[in-house]
This record gives sequence, C-alpha cells and structure tokens, in this order.
Amino acid sequence: MEATRLARTLGPFDATMVVVSGIIGSGIFINPYIVAQQVGTPLLILLVWIAGGVIALCGAFVFAELATVVPRAGGQYAYFRDAFHPLFGFLHGWGLMFIVQSGATAAVAVACAQYVARLAGLPPSWVVPLSLAILGSVTLFHALGIKPGAVLVNVITVAKTLALAALILGAFTLARRSGLTLTPAVPAGLGGGPLVSAFFGALIPTMFAYGGWQNSCYVAEEIRDPERNLPRAILIGVAIVITVYVGANVAYVHVLGAPALAATRTPAADLAAAIVGERGAGAMSVLIVVSTFGFLNLALMTAPRVYYAMARDGLFFRRVAAVSPRTRAPIAAIVTQGALASVFTLSNTYDELLGYAVFADWVFFALAGVALMRFRGTKPDAPRPYPVPLYPLVPLVFIVAGAGIVLNTFVVDTHNALIAFAILCAGVPAYFIWKRVTAGSRRDP
Repeated sequence: MEATRLARTLGPFDATMVVVSGIIGSGIFINPYIVAQQVGTPLLILLVWIAGGVIALCGAFVFAELATVVPRAGGQYAYFRDAFHPLFGFLHGWGLMFIVQSGATAAVAVACAQYVARLAGLPPSWVVPLSLAILGSVTLFHALGIKPGAVLVNVITVAKTLALAALILGAFTLARRSGLTLTPAVPAGLGGGPLVSAFFGALIPTMFAYGGWQNSCYVAEEIRDPERNLPRAILIGVAIVITVYVGANVAYVHVLGAPALAATRTPAADLAAAIVGERGAGAMSVLIVVSTFGFLNLALMTAPRVYYAMARDGLFFRRVAAVSPRTRAPIAAIVTQGALASVFTLSNTYDELLGYAVFADWVFFALAGVALMRFRGTKPDAPRPYPVPLYPLVPLVFIVAGAGIVLNTFVVDTHNALIAFAILCAGVPAYFIWKRVTAGSRRDP
C-alpha cells in the first residue's frame, strides 16, 4: 500500500504549544525534590535549574538549525540518517520504542491513573485498567488526525502554564517567610570532585524535566512553512519553559526551604498547601492529572511520526508508513506506540525504564550537536534562517553537557546505564535484520 503524504495543518502557535507541552509534563511537579537531595543548598538548587535552562537553550538553537536543514518527519531520525548513516537513525527510533518514549508514556499513564483513582476514591486495583483505558482512548483520538490533537494540546498547555504561573505568583504574594538564602553555598563536606559529580547527578532529573523540545521536529512535515515556523516555535517554547521552571524552583525554595524541599516527594502539592491550605493540594492533584494527560496526548501525537518515517525508509513494517486518506494520520504508527506503551504498563517494568530514559535521550541529544556540525560541512548551502549563534561554541557546550550527563550516569547509576546501553546495542543486529528482510521482500515477485 502506497503511503499518502501527511497534511500540513499546524501553524506557528500549534508548533509552539507542542514544544511547551512536550517539556512541561510531570517533572516540574516532582523532580525538584530529587535535585534538592543531590545538592542541598538553595544556591546550588537554583544554579542547577539555571544551568539546565542554559543547556536547554543551547539545545533549542541546535534543533532550530537542524529543523531547517532537514525539515522532515521524524526529527532526529532524519538528522542522523542524513548526517551519518541510516543505522544511527534506526537506533534513535529503536531507543524511542524500547526505552525513552514507550517507557515514559507507560509510567506517565500510570501516574495519571493513580491521581484519577485517588480523586475518584477508587481502589488501587483500578490503576492499571484506568491506565490502559486512557492510553486506548488517546490512541483512538489521534487516529482522527493531527489537528484535533493539536487543539487539545493547545488547550491543555495554556491551562497548565497559566496554573503554574498562578502558583509562582501566589508563592511570592501569600507566603509569610522565605527560605531563600545564599549561605551556605555548598553543603558541609561536599567539594571538589564530589561536588561536580553531585551537580551532574542533579542535572539528570533536571534535564529529564527540561527534555521534550524535539517533539515539534517529529511533526515537521505537518507544520506550515516549517523552515520559518519550526525554529521560532522551538526557541520561543524553550524560553517560556525556562522562565516557568526557574520561577517555580525559586518559589519552592522561597516557601518550603531547601531541607523541606529535599524531604518531600510532592513539592508542588506542599507548595500549594502552604499557600492556600489543603484545598490547594487537591487543586494541584487536578493540575497534575491535566498535565500528565497532556503529555500522553502529545506522546501519541509526535513519536509515531518517527516510526512512520522509519517504515517509509524500509526500516520498519511497511504498514506503519501508511497514512489514512481520510484523516491524513499514520494510524498504524499511532497504534504501534499505544500498543508498546500498554505492554510496558502491563509488564510493570516502566519504573526501571524511567531510570535510564535520560541516559538514552542524552546519547541522542549529544549526537544531534555532532550532526549539526557535520551538516555545516556537508550542507553548507542549506537554508539556515536561524543559524546557531556563537558557532561552534553553542553546539560544543550542548555536546559536552550531553556527554557529561551520559558518563556521569555510568558512575552514579551503573546498572541502569548498562541496561540502556545493552538495549541500544541490540538495535544494531535488528537494523541489519530489517535491511535483509526489506531487501528480500523487494526481490519477491
């Protein structure tokens, strides 16, 4: 069956909301306590989130240029395929299927179902069925086409961003005391090498929260005038998220203080409760449901375009490259992502998968910086309306930061790093098997 072209229906606002929604998920509501445990003082907590914002901004510039040099569906898959070899593109898709996207989607579906069950007064036995029902409904919804999904992304993203902004504003207008202090700058006994390792260790949950700006690149072939609108969306979207994230963490430290932030697993709920009482904690649960559902909506909208691009190149089932003539959606690719996430939900392995999702993600982020530098040599005349500033410093900072996060994961979380590395290595023989199967099918009469 010949694939139909995807429809260019997304405008600049849609693309920007895809960027913001892809980043603001559950991380900003939970991960700040992990950062506080790693580094301990208000100054270091804020420096980690600012450093994460700088790295994210470097990544935004890198992806803004890549999006104009190779404005194709699949994002990093297409960049690696064209810059290096199809094997590298395949490994990115492989990593999405079996580490990053499917595992994270399963975990977020369970988190969403847990909050729904708690709000509805349902027993824990309902969590997995609710998770599967949520995944199934979102999968069917996206079979209707990308525009309905984009509208839902827009509504959810605006709502949760405004809610976070209100929470930050309330922290500074209603809180009676402040935990913001510059002393001590460093926890007692932490210095030199341990301080550097702790800082990079704190960057892991920080960059997990900041990750997601690449989602808009997956749907490049469905954005109108992508050479102009896509890089703008990436840069504006990341700037919005940096402002919200740094503001939220200033609010956490201001109201809760560093010790209390490190001691809680629900910093956003504690902040809301401190400002407006227990009603605030309940409202925060609703906001987390909305935010996690928004992530699921985006995950089922964007990642399938990678599998679609792989199948179009003969590196996945040919059926996955099919696009519905009526809805112009790659339905088989969307169902593939929904099914994989559902399997991980049933297998109860998603907690472990989240432990090494950042490792795999940052392997490919760092490789994106290398791809940009390679394209500067191999595609010197390609359109670059938004070239990376301060080249080559910005991509080098992004590459070094990615390499540091990956290498530090081997030090502080060796088990999960080795598992992620083994899964990525398993993609190498899988690639050659697909190539052989594809070649054989083409020879068949």
